[in-house]
Parts: sequence; structure tokens; C-alpha cells
Amino acid sequence: MATHFYTASSLDGFIATDQHSLDWLLKQDIDHDGPMAYAAFEKTVGALAMGASTYEWVMRHEGGRWGYAQPTWVFTHRALEVPEGAAIRIAQGDVAEVHGEMVDAADGKDLWVVGGGDLAGQFADAGLLDEVWVQYAPVTLGSGAPLLPRSLDLELVEVARNRNFMCGRYRVVRG
Repeated sequence: MATHFYTASSLDGFIATDQHSLDWLLKQDIDHDGPMAYAAFEKTVGALAMGASTYEWVMRHEGGRWGYAQPTWVFTHRALEVPEGAAIRIAQGDVAEVHGEMVDAADGKDLWVVGGGDLAGQFADAGLLDEVWVQYAPVTLGSGAPLLPRSLDLELVEVARNRNFMCGRYRVVRG
């Protein structure tokens, strides 16, 4: 069982625009069944963590439908509507306090920090982030939400090309 931050990034290190848009990403050419693609990764995941901005983007993008079967913890300090029947838990505070619940709910599968570089950074700060997977898109944004606003040492474990994306999987080096 491992905790992964799996995301896409612009070449200049942003995961979303200043307006929290991912339009730049959705128009890119990628093989959804290709190397290091989402479909295979998602099958290894037993529980998710995401920030409120990512959750709100998903809800807008999917027209209010929740598409994940896995239990999901949304970290926020505000009230959010949760679709009926969705396995969503609203969480606040220290990620370390809910990590154990997430591990139990994942039932032996991995954890995925879906979105929010700062949220992934909080997992890293607590020593709970094991890997960072980044799909680099051939675009620059100039500004926006940074990929991972922390100082971390990483070791490259795997690299692949998926059509227009340069993909890297990194192990978080501790201590």
C-alpha cells in the first residue's frame, strides 16, 4: 500500500490555471490505455484524497455526477454539497489524522491524492507521500496552481512517453 500524488502538469509546473481551469489539459493528445495512463493507475486505488477546489471542478465538469466508487476524503474548511449515495467524507485539519481511516477504507489498495499540490505537500510534510506521478503536457501556463509547492527530494523510478505527454514516476526520498 502506498500513497501517490498522480497528476498532470504544464511544462512550467502548474496543475491548473489561476481560474482553476483544466481546459489546457483536456485538449491534449494522450492514449488513455498507454504508458502510465490514468485508466490502469485508477484500478490500483482504494481511496482518494482531494482538496475542495479539485472537488468543485470535478462536480462542475461532470454536471454534478460523482464518478468514483472509491471512498473519498475532501479536505476543506467550508460546507460543500455531497451527491446522494457518494462515498465522500468531508475532512478538516491534519492529513495525518485521517490517513489511517483512508488506509483502512482502501482495503489493501493504494491511496491517491487526486488534486491540489498543496494537499499533496501536506501528505509529504507528514511523511505520508510515497510517490509522485506527473504527466507533463506540452504547454506552458505562465501562472496558476503550482505542481507541488514544497521542497522535496525525489528519485526517478520510471519514465515513459504517452503521445504528447512526458510521464515520470518518482519515489519520495525521506530523511
